[in-house]
Amino acid sequence: MTEKKNKGRRSGAGRRENGTRNKRLEKLILNVVSSKNYDPMRVKDIAWLLNVPRMAEKDMHRAAEHLIDEGRIRRDSSGRLYRWTGNEGADVNGEKRSGYHASGRDATDLSLILEEFGIPAAFPDRVAQAADKMPSHLTDADYAGRLDLRNHLIITIDGDDSRDFDDAVSLEKQGSGYILGVHIADVSHYVADGSALDKEALKRGTSVYLPDWVIPMLPQKLSNGICSLNEGEDRLTLSVIITMDRDLNILRSRIVESVICSSHRMTYSRVDRIFEGDRELQAEYADIVPMLFEMKNVAAKMEELRHRRGMIDFDFPETRFELDENGHPVRMYPSYPTTATKLIEQFMLTANEVVARTYADRQLPFVYRNHGQPDSDRMEQTLAVLHEAGVAIQKKGYHITPLEVQQIISRAEGTPEEDFVSSLLLRSMQQARYGTECEGHFGLSAKYYCHFTSPIRRYPDLQIHRIIKDDLHGRLTGRRISYYRRILENVAWKSSALERRSVETEREADKVLMTEYIADHLGETTEAVITGVTGWGFYVQRPDTAEGLVPASSLHDDYYVFDDRTMTLKGRRHGRVFRPGQHVTVRTVRADVMRRIIDFELDEGKN
Repeated sequence: MTEKKNKGRRSGAGRRENGTRNKRLEKLILNVVSSKNYDPMRVKDIAWLLNVPRMAEKDMHRAAEHLIDEGRIRRDSSGRLYRWTGNEGADVNGEKRSGYHASGRDATDLSLILEEFGIPAAFPDRVAQAADKMPSHLTDADYAGRLDLRNHLIITIDGDDSRDFDDAVSLEKQGSGYILGVHIADVSHYVADGSALDKEALKRGTSVYLPDWVIPMLPQKLSNGICSLNEGEDRLTLSVIITMDRDLNILRSRIVESVICSSHRMTYSRVDRIFEGDRELQAEYADIVPMLFEMKNVAAKMEELRHRRGMIDFDFPETRFELDENGHPVRMYPSYPTTATKLIEQFMLTANEVVARTYADRQLPFVYRNHGQPDSDRMEQTLAVLHEAGVAIQKKGYHITPLEVQQIISRAEGTPEEDFVSSLLLRSMQQARYGTECEGHFGLSAKYYCHFTSPIRRYPDLQIHRIIKDDLHGRLTGRRISYYRRILENVAWKSSALERRSVETEREADKVLMTEYIADHLGETTEAVITGVTGWGFYVQRPDTAEGLVPASSLHDDYYVFDDRTMTLKGRRHGRVFRPGQHVTVRTVRADVMRRIIDFELDEGKN
């Protein structure tokens, strides 16, 4: 009897505790949804923004359902939450929306993805008009007070199909050391704080890159025009000039307003061909070939130094599509980092770290790019799965270090399990986000980090450019500091949410084209690697990066049981096991373009 009474009291206390927790979560959701600059998002995105523990996400969903039932918030067909205004059927701007797919357009039309995530393709009239008033060339007044770098050898290196160039680089020898210049488009010179252009940029947060289609953060008159560091044209920049010794120790650095004229618009493919010995290209770009090879050596040494301190190098391929004139995918293939892309990456990382340290040391208001320590329980589960798969694991302390993660990846390099190991470790990481406190970047093993180098396509970069320019001009004093402290929290959390929206939009667009491509290749048999195992089957990825499910219901040779400790499916009678990293031969059996689902089945004759 006593045992039952005690159990009853615990149950009642648990209900009261759950009720209190749900009330708190409801209040949190209402506060977010009702905030002035809120952009509609799904419950899981709100939970991520608020750092709600994964184990409490179900409570978050229940709290949202309760608010919806009470009519205090509403949810659209894509799961995004809105504050209830009594005008059901209107979007956040009060404009009537028809149901998705109701327009009669093809289900594979990528504009439907934009609708699904609430991303506007066109700019409002007031923003377009403001952009139209922008100059096409610099005026005499623009040069005043700037460091003139037009006679220096400065180049841009970007993708073959890039149209907006917001970063340029230079490298000069000085004795046994180097002077590295990272020159970034001075977008804030044209986009004034609080202007129509600025408000729209904050509302978008970032440019969105779909296959063969870019939805820019800023109108093209700026992004491809006066702000873009086009070859042979004078452009305004913020330059980070870094003096290093022969071992790449930073001796001094400075950030200055400057004006440059890009000597060459280089592409990654051309630079890689120069590195590979293409004599025709080496002759065409003879004036910069020595600098390019010097850059290659410096970048390689930077990468080596970062690896030594523990930078985690996830060299995942990007999925690329070749489209026909109708936008239909005719080829899908993986694209890996190259020497040229790594060169630019290393120089941008260096500039971002230098800028972040400069302002963190001075404790001025700023926006940082933070990446936290992985959740210990989740990481332990990941390490257990890797150990079960035969991967060597070494971890000394309770919390894993970036260097220990990098060493696990290095041991798997060149093995069939390489991509699986990297993928599983990546999934166990936290997502990076923006913040007003400098908390470090776990993945880079960096104490200081920010995003400074892409103000054409990322709002946080544009925001910190304004802070830097206020500082350079002596305006970063009492009232201005108070202003920034008041607005930056909102800029940081909103930019984090919009970045996540952009990533998911790009991922869903890739799924659409991937499914459309696979629909033309049903019945095809190919090798694949198991990337994840669940109770309902296992996921595989083909060499062309196409991913899909092999349902457990299609495995007819046995009854398979899922082991969540080792993340494996094991046959109850015959003991056959499917685990992440295992190579199998699969046949494509279904591609549902509307639902973006691909299903495979095992080719039993080859497994």
